[in-house]
Amino acid sequence: MIFQEALGAEFASLHPRMRERLSLSTKNGVGMIGVGVMDEIWRGAAFAKPFLWLGASRHILFPERGRNIPFTVENYPYVDSLGRETVSFVRTFELPERRRRFDAQMIYSAERGKIVDYLGTHQHIAVDLDLTVRPDGGFRIRSEEFRLSEGPLRCVVPRSVVGVAEVDEWFDEESGLFRIEIRVTNRRFGPLFGYRGAFEARFVDLRAGVSGAVKPLREKVLD
Repeated sequence: MIFQEALGAEFASLHPRMRERLSLSTKNGVGMIGVGVMDEIWRGAAFAKPFLWLGASRHILFPERGRNIPFTVENYPYVDSLGRETVSFVRTFELPERRRRFDAQMIYSAERGKIVDYLGTHQHIAVDLDLTVRPDGGFRIRSEEFRLSEGPLRCVVPRSVVGVAEVDEWFDEESGLFRIEIRVTNRRFGPLFGYRGAFEARFVDLRAGVSGAVKPLREKVLD
């Protein structure tokens, strides 16, 4: 379980439903499908729109905004072609204009001692994640170093260029739903993109395998 490896003893401090949510692995053959509604999807100033359009071409963020948007997240554990235990984070947003996806695959890097998030369809961006437990038993993720590999280019992307992503997810006892809030900001340009909403989860048996529809078109090593 990559999240248990990342959190260590802190994993026991998660809310029981959050422990269940993060206990996905190829060993137990369990995946999760979350279905719900994003109360709001927002983006920052107009200058951010071209970058979000570019990201949308590879299923990394997107420029549309909206309220009460149907949402699905698919978390499936599998071993990728490079032998890495991986958990998919495929998010689908049913916007009025079109369907948008925001894809990522997470692994645990023993060398880096943390989760590494590979973004998009071609894994050309890898992001180190700082994962902590919230006082309410939810979790918080903050992005750290961004690494880019595209063609002959391979580099660490300066913080001044990229946005910092913060993700909060927790279980709401009153509603019986998982709640999520994501914010992407740049220290110079301010808020860039984000969304907030809630979903219910069902757990599925994956012993028969995982569909290629939630896997990237290309897998790389940037961890």
